[in-house]
Amino acid sequence: MITVLIADDHAMVRDGLRAVLEASGEFKVVGSVADGREAADVARRTFPDVAVLDVTMPGVGGLEAAREIRKACPKSKVIMLSMHAALAYVTQAVQAGASGYVLKESAGAELIEAIRAAMRGEMFFSRKIAEGMAGRLAGTGHPTGLAALDRLSDREREVLKLVAQGHSSKAIGLMLKVSAKTVDSYRGRAMVKLGVDNLAGLIRIAVQSGLLPVEPEAE
Repeated sequence: MITVLIADDHAMVRDGLRAVLEASGEFKVVGSVADGREAADVARRTFPDVAVLDVTMPGVGGLEAAREIRKACPKSKVIMLSMHAALAYVTQAVQAGASGYVLKESAGAELIEAIRAAMRGEMFFSRKIAEGMAGRLAGTGHPTGLAALDRLSDREREVLKLVAQGHSSKAIGLMLKVSAKTVDSYRGRAMVKLGVDNLAGLIRIAVQSGLLPVEPEAE
């Protein structure tokens, strides 16, 4: 039985998600709360397999709660739930350690799939978001998938993965036993080779190529 914590400031949404999950027989809801602070507190007590967090909640929002939960409960996966499909929100969710991002408009159909993917150590994005990412990459004319990564050295690929997981240059330097300046150099070369000019672009490449579908590690 997969244990799930739900956090959303709308009681009807929480009740609806609980009903969908428990009806499947695969999941047990161990907490249903209205804000991020409560979510983090409950997670520390119950260590859920998956925390489903609304991105925008009063007080402590889902992104901050995700970071707290990933730090306190590194084995817990996080799925972000949102009405916002903008890439900026998706990028922030990935940086916060989320294993998936599900739009509320399709939560009934996709949430169970997202949780299953997270439990396999994979990432999941609502179809609308995944299609948007693919479209933006196609629109730039840059290669996607493994073809894009073939341009990178092993170390540049390693740095790209860690950057996409949300680690800072300093943290990556400590992991790889190099300076933060050296990490920035690898990242810069990777960005030039991949034809992107910002972090969001790097993350899109990582997601589309399959480099990112691994369990994000808590810092």
